[in-house]
Amino acid sequence: MKNTIKILLLAGALFASVGCNEEEFLNEVPKDFYSPQNSYITEANFNAALTDLYARVRAIQSVNGGADFYSEVLGTDLAFNARLDNARIGDYNSSIITQGTIPRYHWLSWYKIISNANTIIGRLPLSQVSEARQKVIGAEAKLFRAWSYRQLVHLFGGVPLILDEATTPKSDYSRASKEAVLNQILADATEAATNLPNVATAVDGRLNKAVANHLLAETYIVVKDYDKAIAAATEVIQNSGLSLMTARFGSLRNQPGDVFYDLFRVGNQNRKAGNLEAIWVIQYELDIIGGVLTSAGSSMNQQERTIAPAVFSIVDPDGKPSMNKNLSASTLNSGGRGVSFVQPTDYWTYEIWGLNPTADNRIVTSTDIRTSQYNIVRDFKYNNPASPNFFGKSLIDFPANNWKAQRWRWYPYPSKITTPGQHPAGVLDDPALQTLKSIAGATFRDMYMIRLPETYFLRAEAYLLKGDAAKAAEDLNVVRNRAKATPVTPGEVTLDYILDERARELIFEEDRRVTLQRMGKLVERVRKYNPLNKANIRDHHALFPIPFSEIEANKDAKLEQNPGY
Repeated sequence: MKNTIKILLLAGALFASVGCNEEEFLNEVPKDFYSPQNSYITEANFNAALTDLYARVRAIQSVNGGADFYSEVLGTDLAFNARLDNARIGDYNSSIITQGTIPRYHWLSWYKIISNANTIIGRLPLSQVSEARQKVIGAEAKLFRAWSYRQLVHLFGGVPLILDEATTPKSDYSRASKEAVLNQILADATEAATNLPNVATAVDGRLNKAVANHLLAETYIVVKDYDKAIAAATEVIQNSGLSLMTARFGSLRNQPGDVFYDLFRVGNQNRKAGNLEAIWVIQYELDIIGGVLTSAGSSMNQQERTIAPAVFSIVDPDGKPSMNKNLSASTLNSGGRGVSFVQPTDYWTYEIWGLNPTADNRIVTSTDIRTSQYNIVRDFKYNNPASPNFFGKSLIDFPANNWKAQRWRWYPYPSKITTPGQHPAGVLDDPALQTLKSIAGATFRDMYMIRLPETYFLRAEAYLLKGDAAKAAEDLNVVRNRAKATPVTPGEVTLDYILDERARELIFEEDRRVTLQRMGKLVERVRKYNPLNKANIRDHHALFPIPFSEIEANKDAKLEQNPGY
């Protein structure tokens, strides 16, 4: 009995000395599931994490939330809700509110990218990745973070500045000043400009040195350091191997059109296609896992669906369908499978081209190729053979009753949002007729985030604000000369003129809302140019509200709301 007690005591002492480190025992080591501890080790792990950031940006830019979320252009000077109702920012006072889905979507989407970028940045020093590659990967993640804060600071103003990986719940965030957020953008973009590869050597679609310098140029304008803005833009323009495309190129170069038309044809957006002006291109692939677009249609990249007019819904004056087989078609006349949600304003459709909205504008004599018949479709012709009285005739000359009552069914539109003659076979109803199934609606090409003309516009803006209108005119005329437009004189250059030129070149490419809010022009220009929103936009709509759900969840500190909400 005594021997048994001794053995038990000895075993207990031994267990106490080596077997009861509770902290170590309770520390869970994941072995059969992914966690930050085992997912950020190799370079392949980090590349996968970066790929997720690209996918998230693509989702935001792809109208992923549907037309209600297409706030980059809806409710600005360029476009309005074609249906004239309260949805899709038909009324600022019902759409841009603290409980609204649009501000919350942008807030959560961009902060998720920031959170994931912070994890990449924080985990790199603990990984097996070489120091040289850590610099490049870290710079790429920081440029994503900088771009996300760029969106947030111009949409919301000063926002919480989060620079570390979130490892525990936190409910005491406070807003940083706008200046602090802008300075962080400059710091992150500067590191990216130092460590990322040139656009000429970067993989198509990847962030690169030119993206970083472009963002630096824009942000230096905001902080009023115009010399640095000019220097950053000049680095992009002169030292990146970039140049404007001036000759026909790409997939439809031997068909009728012009070089501006070529920029938006299938397969023409990347450097591998010979495009030397693309700085950052959102990548899509057809019928490839992760590529988003499919021959059976796609819920993403919905520019064609949301912007193109719903011509298939028009009936001619005899009451017969306007289109052959009552279907949309892969043609400029039809514009693909549009549903008329996002209509360009008369400001873009007519005024910036010097046209009178009440005149017959089917034939435009301007030398500016950006308003040619290939790039803005200004007429619709009935093409239903079963309607011999109107086949081949113009809707404008023979207006249909349902179009007279609901003009959203057709309006002039920019051809860059669709791919006439290049829709995949899976969405075609009849390849010979090029008619489309109802599952069509995606824009089946890669999409620009930044093209070189925008960098010229930024440098022109910096020159103008510095007081050098002559240099500003020179930069604007580089783009206008490519477009065969009449050169602008220094005396004509104003901030509004630069916005006009951005509209001519970049509609449905740039985030127009961010541009206008960055320049303090949103409310002013909506009131001047947007027929639907001019009466309902208020001064406080110059910024989005902080989502109420975020203020409510931040229970341990006060997250200040923007004035007016």
